[in-house]
Amino acid sequence: MDGTVLVADDDRTIRTVLTQALTRAGCKVHATSSLTTLMRWVGEGKGDVVISDVVMPDGNGLEMLPKIAEDRPGLPVIVISAQNTIMTAIKAAEADAFDYLPKPFDLPDLMKRTARALDQRRRADPAPALAEERGEQPSDLPLVGRTPAMQELYRLVARVMNTDIPVLVSGESGSGKTLIARAIHDFSDRRTLPFVSVSASDLRDIEGPSRVLARARGGTLLFDEIGDIDPDAQARIVRMMDNPGDHVPRFMATTQADPKRAMEAGTLRQDLYYRMSGASLHVPALRERVDDIALLATHFLTQIEGQGGPRRRLSDDALEMMRSYSWPGNVRQLENAIRRLALTAQAGEISRAEVEVALGSQPEAEQLGGGADGETTEQLSGSVARHLRRYFDLHGNMLPPPGLYGRILREVELPLIEIALEATGGNQAKCADLLGINRNTLRKKINDLDIRVTRRRKLM
Repeated sequence: MDGTVLVADDDRTIRTVLTQALTRAGCKVHATSSLTTLMRWVGEGKGDVVISDVVMPDGNGLEMLPKIAEDRPGLPVIVISAQNTIMTAIKAAEADAFDYLPKPFDLPDLMKRTARALDQRRRADPAPALAEERGEQPSDLPLVGRTPAMQELYRLVARVMNTDIPVLVSGESGSGKTLIARAIHDFSDRRTLPFVSVSASDLRDIEGPSRVLARARGGTLLFDEIGDIDPDAQARIVRMMDNPGDHVPRFMATTQADPKRAMEAGTLRQDLYYRMSGASLHVPALRERVDDIALLATHFLTQIEGQGGPRRRLSDDALEMMRSYSWPGNVRQLENAIRRLALTAQAGEISRAEVEVALGSQPEAEQLGGGADGETTEQLSGSVARHLRRYFDLHGNMLPPPGLYGRILREVELPLIEIALEATGGNQAKCADLLGINRNTLRKKINDLDIRVTRRRKLM
């Protein structure tokens, strides 16, 4: 790499690591813990790329982006932030940040993005000033989650938000597909126009598409569970997308089924799939982001209190019980369970026993396979393949950072051992037997992966 990078972060360790890595890569680096100093450097014409944290002692890094764009049009700014919410990703995108990475970030990944920013800076003409000031927007979104899976989703939402390409949102029932579609509309340039949810009944007759387009008036059309719409109505959607009239809406759709499998099964027309999947977003199931359960539960309890309900909190044991549950109904099921517990709990702290009673009547998630080992393995393999494919897709035309094999193995091995230990009540001999490895090998992996071993009562 060749160029000067301005680094602004109040964490001395991060400044040191970035300075050393960028210097070794051939860059000149100016690092500071002050936004005031950063803006002075920008005003003096220093730097080819900026890497800035959001929360700084003397201000907010996102609020500086319009000023940077005004003073230095086309200067790429990479935003890094521990405030890993969808609002951070959206605000970074709206302020024309070159890129956004949540903390903790992968250093090789950040280096690749910095190299790309430097290359773009060399090749591109100065970028135009910021777009016209957008209208008032809500200050928060009902999307909660800080796990890597949700961070990937936030970044994709921010990227497609103000484009016109169709969006296909997939995910299990209750995972929040419609919420994601609504968020894309509410924070886009079309937010003052109608958001129209379209069902199969709206397209039952030949005049259905024209009525739907008239209701949208150039806003957003969302086709709910598009795979459940009958073939004739799907054909009308295709024709509608090809000839939308004078006021072209933004087309979006949701589906519980895997879109490609639905297409292969004949429940989703190929021509409709290819038109609708300009951008494909997958909303992870709650069991795929267990670390968000505490955050979501707190969010719902705060909502209930704000609506005049009682003040409640979950005990540590109660939360652990919730983390162990499979949540087949996803976030919607979690919200309903929290609301019921908030009303029925005997004290301010919701106990494990109360959660056990509440979850005792709830259905468990279906097993991965139908009983045969081959079928289970095949479905698990397919699920892993889909996650890996999305990981590659997130990097666009770039390859993921080097060392992918080791990172993926660690990502699989860590939860596998943790779950196996939990299932065996922390008994390492039983766990090693379950995994089919030597007990000494298990101990070494526990130490290497820094796994905390506790003896717990198994959730029956």
